[in-house]
Amino acid sequence: MNNLRGAILMVSAMAAFALEDMFFKAATQSIPIGQALIVFGLGGMLVFMLLTKVRGEVIFHRQILSRAILIRSVCEVTGRLFFALAIALTPLSSASAILQATPLVVAVGAIVFFGETVGWHRWGSIIAGFIGVLLILRPGLSGFESASLFAVLGTLGFAGRDLATRAAPPSLSNMQLGIYGFFMLIIAGLILLFWTGPMVVPTTTNSLQLAAIIFTGVIAYYALTAAMRAGELSVIAPFRYTRLIFAMVLGILIFDERPDAITLLGSALVVLSGIYTVIRERKNRAL
Repeated sequence: MNNLRGAILMVSAMAAFALEDMFFKAATQSIPIGQALIVFGLGGMLVFMLLTKVRGEVIFHRQILSRAILIRSVCEVTGRLFFALAIALTPLSSASAILQATPLVVAVGAIVFFGETVGWHRWGSIIAGFIGVLLILRPGLSGFESASLFAVLGTLGFAGRDLATRAAPPSLSNMQLGIYGFFMLIIAGLILLFWTGPMVVPTTTNSLQLAAIIFTGVIAYYALTAAMRAGELSVIAPFRYTRLIFAMVLGILIFDERPDAITLLGSALVVLSGIYTVIRERKNRAL
């Protein structure tokens, strides 16, 4: 039951993240990337602060300085900073495809750090998934874009964040984790301002886009945090692959992107490896 709840939360989070990415890419076509991250972080932090107060919880919990939360914060900044650059500078479908390595890294991390048992079938699916990612990246070939390295670095940051979320003190609620997570976006945005230039006055369209980023981002962040704290990581993590489907559809419909055959092949291999992992896990539980 915990795994089912975690899977539903993960799919919901991925749909919301894809919408967030779409609005972010649209907004950063006319305002600095750092500015968009700062507004996003500030808005999300205020929403989670309000929700925390409504629940009667403290905003600044003493566990904020715990090792897991500090590691989570560093990984959050890393993931958000580099993936924001990837969304803005590369096709949405391409950046999202590279991000699909996150569940693979998380699954391996769950095995290494949390002692989850994995048989050769699941190891095989993880390896197949990595092969799919290599097809998408095409390192050393003409189809490889140097800007896609931002997505790779962002992927590593997000994987570290998800693993640290699993190790976060149980006394911290999802609302409190949301506050600290969105605060890290502000830090990432300030860092990027040194590279992307000064802030500008947003237009009405920009303001609506930023509001949409905050709305979808808050929903996505809460659902993801809740998912990573339910069930087994190696079972729930593969559902992150659904983000690729949502992102490709939005990329095609909104930004007129056309992923090539190799990208589609690699993406399919990544998704199928995740689906196989889930099916295999269910069979093992039924025995």
